[in-house]
Amino acid sequence: MKFRVKLTLTIIILLALAYGVGGSLMISLSFSSAMAREQDNAVQTYKMIVDVLQLADEGAAQTTAYTVTRVLNQLQGGMGAAVRITMGGERIDSGSITLFEHAPVCTEEETCSMAVYAAEDGKHYLLLNALLNKANSFSVDLAFDVSDVYAARQTQQRAYQTTFVLLIAAGAVLSWAAAYLLTRPLGALSRASRELANGNLAYRAKVRSRDEVGALARDFNEMAEQLEADVEQLQEAMAVQERFMADFSHEMKTPMTSIIGYADLLRSQVLSPSEQMDAANYIFSEGRRLESLSLKLLDMLSLGRSGLKLVPSSPAALVSGVAEHLKTVYVRQNIQIQYRCTEGVCLLEPDLVKTLLVNLLDNARKALDAGGNIYVLQEMLPDGCRIRVLDNGRGIPPEALSHLTEAFYRVDKSRSRAQGGAGLGLSLCNEIVHLHGGTMQFESRVGNGTVVTVELKGGRA
Repeated sequence: MKFRVKLTLTIIILLALAYGVGGSLMISLSFSSAMAREQDNAVQTYKMIVDVLQLADEGAAQTTAYTVTRVLNQLQGGMGAAVRITMGGERIDSGSITLFEHAPVCTEEETCSMAVYAAEDGKHYLLLNALLNKANSFSVDLAFDVSDVYAARQTQQRAYQTTFVLLIAAGAVLSWAAAYLLTRPLGALSRASRELANGNLAYRAKVRSRDEVGALARDFNEMAEQLEADVEQLQEAMAVQERFMADFSHEMKTPMTSIIGYADLLRSQVLSPSEQMDAANYIFSEGRRLESLSLKLLDMLSLGRSGLKLVPSSPAALVSGVAEHLKTVYVRQNIQIQYRCTEGVCLLEPDLVKTLLVNLLDNARKALDAGGNIYVLQEMLPDGCRIRVLDNGRGIPPEALSHLTEAFYRVDKSRSRAQGGAGLGLSLCNEIVHLHGGTMQFESRVGNGTVVTVELKGGRA
């Protein structure tokens, strides 16, 4: 059974119970109140008769039938009831005596007994019997027509039944409409769930209500947006991984093919000493390139699997140490390294920062074709340090700047391969920077050099 049907039936049942119990109770209370008034009227009439009889008989030695008859004749017009008085076995009445055959019998003096009698003609009578004097069987019987009270109750019941049917019918229509309005957002959420399950991640639940269901729909849409973003990120990551594997296969295949080719040439043919030297040199250079590629891949894998432990370190000491170490190597290529540092201590991983500096300086070196200058500027930040590496090399095209940190990406593939590059240096640098909670930005103009700005925000010691 659908929730909409359950909700409609629940509302109808509650409405029927509420109106049924309330209406029945109201009719019952109204009838009871009317009958109580009639009973009070009967008692008051009985007392009036007794009082009048006592007043009329004040001068007499005993109450006589003549006295009773005279009193009844005087009260005949205003009592609104049939009266029978029994005294000494003699009966005197002002109405139909057949009614009194069904009257209750009172056995105690100065007490009243009452009962309702339903006549054959459909009328109802309230019968009262009171014993005034047990010794001479002096009693009073009263009969009041209370058919109007029962007729009023019957009229109320018919009106209640008609109203009940109309109310239930109207309640069914209104409850169905209310259930539809309440469950329509749930239907929209259900459709949205099915669309998401079928792969339509762009589908959103169209619910505009401001109640709890609307809040649920908004939360659902936010979840769908986050799911879509996560799936997109996953797809991008898979695409990057696929490109990485393709580039890795290509980078491995090219030197391996050359190494195997030259090795086969050396073993299968007789070569001159110069040809043997050329083949050996090519095998050696390609082997070194494979070694560099393997080491950088191992570094990237180790970054993702090992925890990072930051320790208080001096960025100035790290920069000066790496720069002084590479000075002697770069000077042979007519490249000068200059640095300026600011003393201070912050939280770093020293070995990773050294790797970062070596790769940044190596990329700057590769950008200097015929020698040049490399500048390293280091300064402290409130939450870490900033390192800038500048060169006056050939620069980088604007369209390539956003791809520099991608694995195996090279601006000039032929030049990079000749220089022993595999396109992993900046990707490794980017991972190191992210582990320090920092950023890395590139600024470059073709022919005017490149500036790499790195901010490491591991915190201050």
